Amino acid sequence: MAISLEPVATVVGGRADPTDDDWDSVRAVIELDAERFSAEAIEGLDNFSHIEVVFHFNRVPDDKVQYGARHPRGNTDWPKLGIFAQRGKNRPNRIGVTVCRLLSVEGLRLEVVGLDAIDGTPVLDIKPYMRDFAPRSEIREPSWTGELMAGYW
Repeated sequence: MAISLEPVATVVGGRADPTDDDWDSVRAVIELDAERFSAEAIEGLDNFSHIEVVFHFNRVPDDKVQYGARHPRGNTDWPKLGIFAQRGKNRPNRIGVTVCRLLSVEGLRLEVVGLDAIDGTPVLDIKPYMRDFAPRSEIREPSWTGELMAGYW
C-alpha cells in the first residue's frame, strides 16, 4: 500500500547541513504553503510554548537508508540496535519528529528554536505540544542514550 503525503510547510533557515549536536541553539522558520493554507490554519497556535513537528529527511539518499541494525552514530562503544530502536535520520521512510520551542507566529511563519531539521526540509505536519500527551508513567531508556544526547540539545 502506497501512502502519498504533501508537505504542509518548509523549514527556512537554520542549518544548511545535518550535523548531530547543539540543535538547541538553532533558530529556524517553518513557512506554511501559502497556496494551500491561510493564517486561519494556525490560529491559536501562538498560545502554546512548544510544537511537535513531523518532517521528511529528504536529503537521505536511497543507498544510505538503514533497514537492519547499526551502532548509533557509528560508535561501536554503543550497542548495535535495529533502526526502530534509535532515532537516526536514515530511517526507511525518512520521517523525523521533534518537539521544539515556538518563539513567534507571524502570518504563515512560525519561528522556532531546537528543530533538528535543516534548511529546505519538507514539513509534513505541525501539532501543538500538550503536556497531557507526554508519557503518563516512568520513562525507561538505556544508559548509553545519555551519552548520545549529551550535546544534542
